[in-house]
Amino acid sequence: MVAMTDDKDTASLIDDFVAAHAAAGDEELARGLVNEAGQLAARMRSAGVATDFKTSVSDVVTDADRAAEAFVAGVLDALRPDDGVLGEEGAARPSRTGRTWVIDPVDGTYNFTSGSDYWCSALALVEGSPSAPDRLLFGAVHRPVPGYTWFGGPEIPTTVNGQALPRLADAPAGQLSIGTYLHPSWMNDPAVRSSWRNTARSFATVRMFGAGSVDLAGVAAGQLGAWTQHTVADWDWLPGKALVEGVGGVARKVKAGGVVWSVAGNPEVVAQTAELLTAGALDAS
Repeated sequence: MVAMTDDKDTASLIDDFVAAHAAAGDEELARGLVNEAGQLAARMRSAGVATDFKTSVSDVVTDADRAAEAFVAGVLDALRPDDGVLGEEGAARPSRTGRTWVIDPVDGTYNFTSGSDYWCSALALVEGSPSAPDRLLFGAVHRPVPGYTWFGGPEIPTTVNGQALPRLADAPAGQLSIGTYLHPSWMNDPAVRSSWRNTARSFATVRMFGAGSVDLAGVAAGQLGAWTQHTVADWDWLPGKALVEGVGGVARKVKAGGVVWSVAGNPEVVAQTAELLTAGALDAS
């Protein structure tokens, strides 16, 4: 298939998808949306995309981000018109059902524009406010390369390409890796720097890859021991949080150093990480 180039192409793709998924339940719809949005973005990247900068040279948005989000939002307009929508690139619709689809059709855009395959299409479905949901129903994450789709939630065992993932076993920080994203400018903040340094030095090693939903899928799969990042947007947190909770892990928020950190992993390491972040902030005061 050729890359999408205009609104007419996007509308045609939406129409075809809606026709094929008119009777789909929420779970089937979610898997289909992240898969198709990811494939759309991948095709557009192959054809060449225009890039704009938001807050910094590393905070970017492309035509593929916008087209993929327009596709997902358009499908939800047709198939779930009473549900709310919240997207990174501006898609927004208030909910009349109490449910909201939180969408990020290209997570890891800097990687995406750099030619890396470490990016994904992600979404979550929640009841209540996305910033403090009454219930997180599920998350779905699709990586076009290598072709993996994760799906799960607090009440839905997490799978990858339909295969169940094992439950996360307790293990301490010293035996595990930790993933994060920490913009270099934040190292000028003494409290944030102290919180992070106190935490990072307690782990076996540190990894920074630049796509939160992929990182959290890796935590759910046991490929990354734990994950933490501060000031995380709902669309970067909720899809992966659902996956981690679907394998018996914990995903919670901790206030330390004047910011709110999102932390995910097995129950033992999350409790330990929360203590390390808090203690590090106190050391800086």
